[in-house]
Amino acid sequence: MYYKRRKVNAVNELFDRLTQFPQTQALVLGGSRAGKYSDAVSDYDVYLYVSEPIPEEERTALYELYCSRYETGNHYFEYEDNCYLKDGTGVDIIFRRFEDIEQYLHHVVDEGNAFNAYTTCFWHNIITAEILYDRDGTYARIQQQYKIPYPRKLRDAVIRRNMNLLTDALPAFDKQILKAVDRGDIVSIHHRATEFLASYFDVIFAMNEKTHPGEKRLISLCRQQCRILPAQFEENLTALLQELYAGKEIVEQNLERILSELKKALRENGMYDTEE
Repeated sequence: MYYKRRKVNAVNELFDRLTQFPQTQALVLGGSRAGKYSDAVSDYDVYLYVSEPIPEEERTALYELYCSRYETGNHYFEYEDNCYLKDGTGVDIIFRRFEDIEQYLHHVVDEGNAFNAYTTCFWHNIITAEILYDRDGTYARIQQQYKIPYPRKLRDAVIRRNMNLLTDALPAFDKQILKAVDRGDIVSIHHRATEFLASYFDVIFAMNEKTHPGEKRLISLCRQQCRILPAQFEENLTALLQELYAGKEIVEQNLERILSELKKALRENGMYDTEE
């Protein structure tokens, strides 16, 4: 059994109590709190790996001791309990099973299957999490097994799928953005632009063979971690977002700049062979 001792405070007392449930197999800390990017408003993202569900009434009794507000059994993203400690600290407790993450890792990392954006976020989350408790070493084994170089097959699949979504396929996001601009549909413009950027960053991290860190601080993380970036990377993204409602001609020019520089960077590194 692995157990990491931490300073005594309310959040760590809560973590200790969570590990005492007989269903708990591992407890790990993810998100910015597990790395060097947390700030004063960062919540704690806690992943509790369980052999079977912990009864809700037992979780509720625990939260009554430590939390000023809490909700149990939320299932908007993963199955999780969300709470605020009495000092105002936010804690999200996400319940997972080992068999589910191993299935995901096999599908994505071993078999090289890509998604519509955020392909490697779970992989990133699993290999960068800080282990606080690991009853029989299962989490450490999985984490070590997948701390491997980014597979070339997966890299190519992510780039191919998300370049299709960005611009190459007939229903690509660049075309959908311009249709929304033609309609004057500001909600659709925003929505399609968000999807465009999600696929764009999936390509950026894949071309650098870096796992995707999630939704936050993406420009600064790319600057810090990515060896290959399109020319005018930040400037072109800023222009697109600042001028998203400035009219079709400007939006089209900004999209073309972003895509042209992305394709150029891919071609220069032998990762994109579609003709203009």
